[in-house]
Amino acid sequence: MAASLILAALLFVGWALPTAQPQANDFHFSILGDRTGSPAPEIYGRIWREIALLGPAFVINVGDTIQGGRDDRAEADWQQVLPTLERYRRHQLFLVPGNHDIWSEHSRRLFEKYAGRKPPYSFDYQNAHFVVLDNSQTTALGDEQYEFLERDLRAHRGRRPKFVFLHKPFWLAPVRLGSREFRLHQLAREYGVDYVISGHTHNFARLAWDGVTYMIVGSSGANLARYLSDPANFSRGFFYHHVWVHVQGDTARFAVKELSGAGGQGRMFAAEDWGPDGPLFDPEDPARRDRPET
Repeated sequence: MAASLILAALLFVGWALPTAQPQANDFHFSILGDRTGSPAPEIYGRIWREIALLGPAFVINVGDTIQGGRDDRAEADWQQVLPTLERYRRHQLFLVPGNHDIWSEHSRRLFEKYAGRKPPYSFDYQNAHFVVLDNSQTTALGDEQYEFLERDLRAHRGRRPKFVFLHKPFWLAPVRLGSREFRLHQLAREYGVDYVISGHTHNFARLAWDGVTYMIVGSSGANLARYLSDPANFSRGFFYHHVWVHVQGDTARFAVKELSGAGGQGRMFAAEDWGPDGPLFDPEDPARRDRPET
């Protein structure tokens, strides 16, 4: 009875009860690049340490967490990386399946076990929406993946921004050619996908086309030793890095952080300062573009 009187009083003075509306966006998350294809575990560990110091709401990778390729070694490969993942388990981790992670039914079961999710899958954070697709055993996406994507995007049409993650960037060639004819782009345009993010090639790249930003996050531990001796390879996107993302309102800002040491200079730059042909800044010092306000 008393509770009913309190509720009536609140309504009488015009107080609204809390609703289940999504929380307005204001959060950070980290994107982790490929670890394997001749892994450099010391690099992977250092990048995880940097990510942990930043304190993201969660971490999402772009695939290839284990070396993989052999069923008889798959469990051992996961056991090799688990100590690092356990060390930073306070940060929720979402894994994208890469070709080094899934190559057989046995490896798929192990991926699902250690990822804790069966791809494809999606999740929300505040009012943002994230979709994780699986092209680990194909280049492009199959009909099942597209059907999942369309159902999912339709069901979350009102959320912004929207991110789609998949390992292999099969979109790279059509986007460079300015094509609107491939299905992923058509769905992205129809349902308001803002960002499509991949890995696989071990080098950073970013292209914006037709209202959609496409990005490749490169190596966070896949060995780049053969590239680092030539400074010109930085402009081709070959450097150890991770990406720090600030989602505020309906937009996201991406900061690319190069690992210092290990052949890198610790450069940090806004992702939009990287064009289709590489950096739009002096690779020797991105800060040279900054000018103090007068």
